[in-house]
Amino acid sequence: MGISRPVLVTTAALAVAVLLAPAPATALPVSAPLPGEPGPPGGPGPSRERSGGDSALSRAPLSATAEALRHGTHSFVKDRGYPRRTTLKSPAANPADKSIKLGLIPYHSIAPRLNELQKLSDRVSVEVAGRSANGRELYLVTVTAPESAGKVREQERMRERIENSPASAARDKQLKSAYKTPVFINNNIHGNEWEGTDAALKLIEELAKAKDAKTAGLLAKNRIYLNVTANPDGRVAGTRANANGFDLNRDFITASQPESRAIRQLAIDKQPAVMLDLHGYVNGTLIEPTTPPHGENYEYDLFLKNSYANALGMEKAVNGLGYTAEKDGVKPVEIPFRDQTEGWDDWPPIFTPQYMPFQGAVASHTIEFPMRVNNQSYETLPVEELRRRSAINTDIAGAAMRATLDYTHANRGSVIADQIETFRRGAAGEAQRPVSEETVPGVPGIGPEDVYTTTFPRAYVIPAGRGQRSATAAGRLVDHLVANDVRVERALMSFRLAGKTYPAGSYVVDMRQPKRGIANVILAEGRDISPDVSAMYDISGWSLGLLWGATVDKAVSGELRVLGRPVRAAAPTGSVARHGDLRLRLDDPRELAAVNSLLAQGVKIRRTADGAAIVPASARKHAALVAERFSVVFGSTRERGVAPLERTRVAAAGTAGEQFALREMGFDVVPVSTAILNAGFDWRGVDALFVSTGLNHTALTPAARDAFRDSGVAVVGLGADGAALTSAAGLLQATAVEGNGDANGVVRVSNAGGVITGGAPGHTFVYSPVWFTGLGSGVRVDQSYGGGNPLVAGHWRATADGSGGPADAAGKPSVVSGTSATGAKVALFGTEPLFRAHPKGVFAQIGRALLNH
Repeated sequence: MGISRPVLVTTAALAVAVLLAPAPATALPVSAPLPGEPGPPGGPGPSRERSGGDSALSRAPLSATAEALRHGTHSFVKDRGYPRRTTLKSPAANPADKSIKLGLIPYHSIAPRLNELQKLSDRVSVEVAGRSANGRELYLVTVTAPESAGKVREQERMRERIENSPASAARDKQLKSAYKTPVFINNNIHGNEWEGTDAALKLIEELAKAKDAKTAGLLAKNRIYLNVTANPDGRVAGTRANANGFDLNRDFITASQPESRAIRQLAIDKQPAVMLDLHGYVNGTLIEPTTPPHGENYEYDLFLKNSYANALGMEKAVNGLGYTAEKDGVKPVEIPFRDQTEGWDDWPPIFTPQYMPFQGAVASHTIEFPMRVNNQSYETLPVEELRRRSAINTDIAGAAMRATLDYTHANRGSVIADQIETFRRGAAGEAQRPVSEETVPGVPGIGPEDVYTTTFPRAYVIPAGRGQRSATAAGRLVDHLVANDVRVERALMSFRLAGKTYPAGSYVVDMRQPKRGIANVILAEGRDISPDVSAMYDISGWSLGLLWGATVDKAVSGELRVLGRPVRAAAPTGSVARHGDLRLRLDDPRELAAVNSLLAQGVKIRRTADGAAIVPASARKHAALVAERFSVVFGSTRERGVAPLERTRVAAAGTAGEQFALREMGFDVVPVSTAILNAGFDWRGVDALFVSTGLNHTALTPAARDAFRDSGVAVVGLGADGAALTSAAGLLQATAVEGNGDANGVVRVSNAGGVITGGAPGHTFVYSPVWFTGLGSGVRVDQSYGGGNPLVAGHWRATADGSGGPADAAGKPSVVSGTSATGAKVALFGTEPLFRAHPKGVFAQIGRALLNH
């Protein structure tokens, strides 16, 4: 019998998972961290991101999640002159805005203030750079001397030459003289670290009104871009997170949120050479560069040279304000590279200043002003004291901004040359220069502990056809690369590389390109840095090449001869077989979203023994629509399936990222907690319980325990808290063993197949890993940690007593499942498949477990 050819859906593949189914470099706390707040660098390691606090915002609303998934990024106009005056609509006054108590500007007053500043001077331009998760406008202010449209086009041509023809740009003296150095100042990305916004507005006014020759010279040779508030939702609510409960300063590789995508686009379009990210609260004022480990994909010699010199200038300016510990409670500035040994690193590229060097910044800094005004301080200190502290913080933020402008202007020739050199090395495929006191003169204290480099491969290939485990995942990964300004080509003919033949349609990432650093960040496996430092402040592994569900081949060397064309978006992948019943692999969040959409429309679907979905031929038209919408592939099948799939409404006690990921897969999510269950939760409205944190069985009232027991809902538990609930409720006989709570990263696993891990990749993510022992009869092992050392990339050491390390986890069950005495399906995960909505390729393990209710 011949194989029927699929019907190709011709609409372009979606760049991100779209539409739901129908219906810490952050603050170093002076005092002990509050629940859900990161601990200090060098102190206790990562703890599970708790629900509550900022994450309570994730109870918000499906609509905010949908907007985050739907929104693209703003593309900045490149051929209009300056000034670019935009009359901003003023939001309604909100007396509950948390900024007001501190004597700072509330969000609703920013637009009127910017409208006035535009009238004040032709140096000030305002554009809307995007919208927040809750729909608030993100204001980008550009301060520069006026430019005609022709001059703007000339500047854009120079910017493109710097990136795309860096060798030529390096030889062009006129370019280095005429190009305006881009400086980017990012404010208030943590909503309850307010004062950068107010300092930025003061700086804009100063520059607008100044009549001196120094300011005129500064603005003639530089453009200053200010993101006035990067997190207006958090600013208004007084929360660290945005309206979806996300810490935006952890989102710069995943880019799940509209605010971080807006900043990413600004970085690509404006290509800042120098940037600041304003935070609080560390006393004394903390100014990066950081301690080791340093990101291995940077041109770190160029970066350290400029970042350290600029930090010294900012230190002088801040200390020069005259604040003292005795008089004001303000300690002197600290520069981690100089003053600390470890604990404040630039290893993960998830933070704004750690992402920016991959888009051309040769100096980027987190600035932590000193005087705490948020969290408990906000609630307990007198208003007068809060306002005194905020005024000091605003003053210090302004001093750091002005010092950075002074450094950039005084060194603009070398700053531009170093940005060009960053791109030139990438395009030429040259080796990195290890830092030393010889390669970075003027920076004292450089030692072997500061040397982190990598060997870039010749290319990466994302193969087409049978070499690709998931066309849907491959398309998403390609679109993500393009969104990060990585050059990707699609082969027009088959080709051979590193001893392997690839078919036409395969995607090629030539690593001889200006932005090779971000390409390698995204695609490389990463590195085990456990031997290098005692603990890490935040995650240490993140490989999209291993965790996003696509097949990615690394060609270490070889002659690259590919006839291809540049990719602006991945080729369409959605298709439906022409004949017979349809089979949909549920290996990807988009496939889960597609099946949930079909179930919501009343389509009768069955599942196979290995967890795939069987859609009847009668629903082919419905399948065609969701294939186009979610870019998924329906094949033909003669399988009948072993059980029906039903629409699953999920009660979720978990982090904001986990709830967001569940919604991304199309599940209806009802947030729950111990308090909500004790108040009398109606279990009749849900089919399954997802629990990772915020739900303590022993703290439930007898009535709440009985209601939960009698509900018969399926339970999917993550980590120690999820296992504790199932154990206390007597649902599954399995003992959870907690590994080192500091551990996190990418690990190897062995999958048993079946409903939960059928088709799952051989890698997953862990954060405070757990494994299971003492399994009762009937408890199935769905997945186990790999043998030997299962850690591929990240940081995982044994604890002080020698236990809890990767050797203890090797070969142990990481995912188990079974049926409780009451007939409820139960699954326990010692891994983190939904962590911060990041590891897309392993989301489906949770989705399959929930559907199997």
